[in-house]
Amino acid sequence: MRLLVVEDEIHLQTIIKKRLIKEHYSVDACGNGLEALDYLAVSPYDAIILDIMMPGLSGLDVLKRIRAEGNQVPVLFLTARDGIDDRVKGLDCGADDYLVKPFAFEELLARLRVMLRRTAGNSHTTDELTLADLTINMKSHQVARGGHAIELSGKEYAVLEYLMRNQGHVLSREQIEQHVWSFDYEGGSNMVDVYIRYLRRKIDEGFEQKLIHTVRGAGYVMRT
Repeated sequence: MRLLVVEDEIHLQTIIKKRLIKEHYSVDACGNGLEALDYLAVSPYDAIILDIMMPGLSGLDVLKRIRAEGNQVPVLFLTARDGIDDRVKGLDCGADDYLVKPFAFEELLARLRVMLRRTAGNSHTTDELTLADLTINMKSHQVARGGHAIELSGKEYAVLEYLMRNQGHVLSREQIEQHVWSFDYEGGSNMVDVYIRYLRRKIDEGFEQKLIHTVRGAGYVMRT
């Protein structure tokens, strides 16, 4: 899943980005509202972590603009202001959640998982995604098929989670690339195909029922 972190405190921005990458998220980061709008103009994101108090263009102004454009990406506000009026103003502007600094990183991760489940139409409380006998736990990042654990690299896991969140829907190579790789990535143009091959070896090889399917001329889909 691809996230945008907008935080003008560079030290905090760096810490958040590193921790999210460690959790297998793809992350872009910037330090002000105008930069955030530039990022959002050229790439889709699965969620935004957005500081409210920033010089130039505040987080509230950024949110108002993207909501006015019809962009319903989930937004988690970060702020040092914990007054009720501030929380209400942020939520009324269209934020999905609100976290007061300083915060525990585990709470940030939990709130992100809830937002992403809601966006995927998965309103129940479990952190597991299941298809046939394949399960992935989005909290522990454990993957198993037929009761047997499967070891995946960070990027393999990210591709699989995105496919599983959208199971039954055909995803183009461009969609997968945009949601799994950040702007920092420097790789080959066939990287999506390469990782699909890796996943097929680990997920489908040795099983009669294949779960990763190619739709010629369109992309890939997870389905039974």
